[in-house]
Amino acid sequence: MYKERVVEKELEDLLKTFGAVVIEGPKACGKTETARRYSKSTVFLDTDENARMALNVDPKLVLNGASPRLLDEWQIEPKIWNHIRREVDERGKPGQFILTGSAAPADDITRHTGAGRLVRMRMRPMSLFESGHSNGDISMASLLSGGRVSSLADTGVRVNDLAEYICRGGWPANLEITTAAAERFNRAYVEEIRRTDVHRVDEKSRDPIKVGALMNSLARNVSTEVAMTTLAQDAGGAGGSLSHDTVRDYLQALERLMVIEDQPAWSPHLRSKSILRNSPKRHFVDPSLAAAAIGITHHKLLQDLKTMGMFFESLIVRDLRIYAQSLEARVCHYRDNTGLEVDCIIEQPDGTWAAFEVKLAPSQVPAGVKSLQTLAERVDKKRCGPPAALGVIVGTGYGYTREDGIQVIPISMLGP
Repeated sequence: MYKERVVEKELEDLLKTFGAVVIEGPKACGKTETARRYSKSTVFLDTDENARMALNVDPKLVLNGASPRLLDEWQIEPKIWNHIRREVDERGKPGQFILTGSAAPADDITRHTGAGRLVRMRMRPMSLFESGHSNGDISMASLLSGGRVSSLADTGVRVNDLAEYICRGGWPANLEITTAAAERFNRAYVEEIRRTDVHRVDEKSRDPIKVGALMNSLARNVSTEVAMTTLAQDAGGAGGSLSHDTVRDYLQALERLMVIEDQPAWSPHLRSKSILRNSPKRHFVDPSLAAAAIGITHHKLLQDLKTMGMFFESLIVRDLRIYAQSLEARVCHYRDNTGLEVDCIIEQPDGTWAAFEVKLAPSQVPAGVKSLQTLAERVDKKRCGPPAALGVIVGTGYGYTREDGIQVIPISMLGP
């Protein structure tokens, strides 16, 4: 059963403006099903051998069809990019094509600009709101517009539920199956990346054992600013540390497959003399891939609350990215040389910003409040403006606004 996605409104708007929309995201996140809802004809380039052959004879045989025409897994035949670009120019109308791809082709494939013709849109696995595990009573758009959380009753979500949300992930294929089956799906997904996908992305040979070791290291250090040196040592194993160039190559392959997505550091103007750190935090596109990479189940995750806290933060980052994208905003993190850290900063193009700490348990709210208050004191409000919202996102409990104005937001209530 199809569930509506937050990106649908963005896709509608882009099709009214651009000749072609390129939907990019990891395989199995739902790109094709969403694109088919907005297309009138479809070509599946990964399975239609006749279509691939026709591209070498007359590309218009593939491009002709009712618009918007969906070209699924277009990166399998990357030469189609320039044909689409020219076709969009000739037709001179928006909404002609939708392209979907689960791997970003090499930069030289798209070196001929698509500016004004083609636009890219990122799609990720489902947020808890999209999968039906959050009621969305607390709107991110409202928070960034100055809205405040009214008193909201506990939704009944408990820590064991959160462990299942983390390990199942936001994959549409996992919605109607058991958690154990979903965990098997995710382990198979990671295994396919390790053995096959990192080679197919650019036909370069990479050691699948070392790729697996790197993914394992990323999983154990998810939601942290783990150093390249640590990743190189872990990926090299008993054979010795890998070179940093090799690790960068492996990371770039995983990025092109869109299975990892770093969280950049925020660089505001400060009133204090604190020195900002600029290292990104490491995340998988969905925390279920981190769980699969180290082979942890939801039952075992409940026995390791430190790891669960890191995975929970990554779950929050996934959802915030989905909601922020609909507002043309980005999700960053803050850290300076005094040790002050704030988990998530959402910043819009006009400079509007909000800061959120992530805490698994309501009992940890005071610690999150302290970090948020310190950050608010250090940011130069004359140059950055005051925060639109300060909040602590928690795993369980009630939603409310504290007397100091800081909001407590259960993840089961957060939505776009």
